[in-house]
Amino acid sequence: MSTDSQRESVAALTLGALGVVYGDIGTSPLYTMKEIFSPATGVPLDNAHLIGAVSVIFWGLMMVVTLKYVMLILRADNRGEGGIMALTALAAKAAGTTHGKRIALLLTGVLGAALFYGDSVITPAMSVLSAVEGLEVISPNFKPYILPISIGILIALFAVQKHGTSVVGKMFGPIIVIWFGVLGFTGVIEIAKQPAILAALNPLNAIVFLHAQGGHVFVVIGAIVLAFTGAEALYADMGHFGKQPIRLAWTGMVMPALALNYMGQGALLMRDASALDNPFFHLFPNELMVPAVILATVATIIASQAVISGAYSMTKQAMQLGLLPRMQVHFTSVKEVGQIYIPSVNWMLLVGVLLAVLGFGSSSAMAGAYGIAVTVTMLITTLLTFFVVRHGWKYPLPLAIGATSVFLVFDALLVVSCSFKIFEGGWFPLALGATIFMIMATWRRGRELLINHIRQDDPELLPFITALSGDSMHRAARTAVYAVANPDTVPQALMHNLKHNQVLHERNVILTVVFHDVPWIPFEERLQVTPLVAGFWRVTINYGFKNTPDIPKALGMCHTQGLDINLFETSYFLSREIVVPTKGTGMAHWRELLFALMSRNSRSVADFFHLPNNCVIELGTRVQI
Repeated sequence: MSTDSQRESVAALTLGALGVVYGDIGTSPLYTMKEIFSPATGVPLDNAHLIGAVSVIFWGLMMVVTLKYVMLILRADNRGEGGIMALTALAAKAAGTTHGKRIALLLTGVLGAALFYGDSVITPAMSVLSAVEGLEVISPNFKPYILPISIGILIALFAVQKHGTSVVGKMFGPIIVIWFGVLGFTGVIEIAKQPAILAALNPLNAIVFLHAQGGHVFVVIGAIVLAFTGAEALYADMGHFGKQPIRLAWTGMVMPALALNYMGQGALLMRDASALDNPFFHLFPNELMVPAVILATVATIIASQAVISGAYSMTKQAMQLGLLPRMQVHFTSVKEVGQIYIPSVNWMLLVGVLLAVLGFGSSSAMAGAYGIAVTVTMLITTLLTFFVVRHGWKYPLPLAIGATSVFLVFDALLVVSCSFKIFEGGWFPLALGATIFMIMATWRRGRELLINHIRQDDPELLPFITALSGDSMHRAARTAVYAVANPDTVPQALMHNLKHNQVLHERNVILTVVFHDVPWIPFEERLQVTPLVAGFWRVTINYGFKNTPDIPKALGMCHTQGLDINLFETSYFLSREIVVPTKGTGMAHWRELLFALMSRNSRSVADFFHLPNNCVIELGTRVQI
């Protein structure tokens, strides 16, 4: 690629990153300052406290985003991919072969992933509500219409997901460029009127402000943390845009615009304390209020879209890592493999978002619920990064501790501060996250019990097929593919076929699909073909958790390893296990019932692996766990 082409590519990715990566944190100015100085926090609205609060925001952004995410965590890429799932896999691999340590790290990462779903519910509700509340600044008569308008926007947002975001996505970057430009411009105007706010650039003012709060500091930080929500998106979207565009977007536009707008709001409140009811929208003159509300609403929709798309990607990765049952996945773009739509996740998120909007009723009420899930995920990210720095990068222990301990303490402070808001709404995302974690843990443990049971009851493969090779049983002139979880035991479908149909095919493929804890598996490592006995082959297909499994396409490549398969003369035999919960060892009975319910309603294996419908034979068996 030429230098000019590289520059154009980086510029395009940087523009895209503005919309997808920074939509959430970029809409935080809509509500942060209002919540810091709300009556609930008890912070006096005077010049000293305004300068101090803005100073904490500025240096918090420098600490949390610039130093932690942009400088450190973006380095921890899993073959180019980021996010809590990719980091979990990287940390578990770096931790070595110690089973207990790997399980502990995996469970920690799963908890972080589960809490992401809580954020996926709160972010759209909080963002859209805070934008539409700008109508109340135009006229108090709009207040009764804020909830209905917000609900209508959210329903429309989730309803259009099935059509994909490729067309609208092209507009995300330019709109967010305008948004950040407006943030910076309105901030500069107010700073020019009250330049004393520039004292917030002195970190001593942040320290003095926090020290002055005494034991009340946790409540105050619980409001200030609203300025940092969305920071995790930098890392989660690294695979889509790359490190350089994300870093360029932050340092070149996002950070300056946020800093100027927060200082502008502080300067405005220093001049006019009455603007506290909604300091962001008071930055605009009355004649520009309607365009400001429209722009803010569009920006919050973009921020919500990024989180919703993230929930789809997280679900797909969790399914392929064996943490969730198979669900229907639609690919909404023929060019971008990352653009997917999962109907069941979409509608469950919508129900959660609408419950949040109706239950809390306003962005101020919802502020108590916002932050706790995000800060726990940020803490988990730092914890996992330590294991990557220490064991993956092989840094000395003092250096690994030094690189992560400051961020760990800072994240812990944010978590403790947000925990004071649990009874004010913080319980909501935590309850959602705990529910998702329980579902993930139950599915993973249930699959382990199911596979162990099958391994105990099924005979070993090699002796069984060796005996068959000399049998005079009639052989059908086709290829039979038997999909199994354990390649060393006889597939249930093969035994049922022999027992009930009394037929054996001329070519029998024992197929195992393995999902690895890396994002992508290259084509040259995708396939292994092993001849067994006459008429039998073992085929292993490897996928990463971001690959899309397509069994016929993979089998078509077997000729490169000496096995020619005519896909038009191939039948796929699948074992369908009907789970029967039993009281006793294994899991709690209610978890076994839950696993059985999920197993019955999970997506068909044939659909998940893109098998042709007219070539699939499913043979069921009842399995007690």
